Amino acid sequence: MLKTLMVALAGLGLSAAVSAQELVEGQHYTLLESPVATQVDDDQIEVTEAFWFGCPHCYRLQTSVNEWYETLDDDVSIVKMPATMGGDWNTHATAFYAAQSLGIEEELHQDFFDAIHQDGRSLTEADDIVDFFSDYGVSEEEAQKALTAFSVRSEVNKANSRMRDMRLMGVPALIVDGRYVVSPQSAGSLENMPQIADALIDKVRSERAQ
Repeated sequence: MLKTLMVALAGLGLSAAVSAQELVEGQHYTLLESPVATQVDDDQIEVTEAFWFGCPHCYRLQTSVNEWYETLDDDVSIVKMPATMGGDWNTHATAFYAAQSLGIEEELHQDFFDAIHQDGRSLTEADDIVDFFSDYGVSEEEAQKALTAFSVRSEVNKANSRMRDMRLMGVPALIVDGRYVVSPQSAGSLENMPQIADALIDKVRSERAQ
């Protein structure tokens, strides 16, 4: 209870916008000892959203983080990375990358979350995922082929490797420029995560300018 209260109070303390100059390492974010290679062009600032479709906190974050994405400047690129911790996590990561390979991921993303957290569907069986994909014009054969494709398995393995490199022990998390990790605990609340990440983007811009 005390820990929960401390997190809540920390969240209240961040009600106003946080500037890059006010950020405190170890308090607002974690700095990775070894930066993780980014996946975007060198002139872009990468923000990686680490999530699991089955995570209720990741689901709650979607509204605030999606609204924040709409405000970002053109020099910021978003990379969504499904967490891979075995079992259902990997099944959902496979579904994510299969949908991406089929060109339906952006359209499907929020619906997949809603199906799990509003409709009570686990979507952890291949047949259920194939059926879900059919709502987006994907045939059963196409869906099954995508879910078992070597390229999709490779993407899941890459995500698993990046998670280890980022030292992620849970989700949701926002990783800025492959170096700065923002969690609900460091931000004080789920809702504060975007504003901390936003200040870190400004920090990266300042660092690059120097």
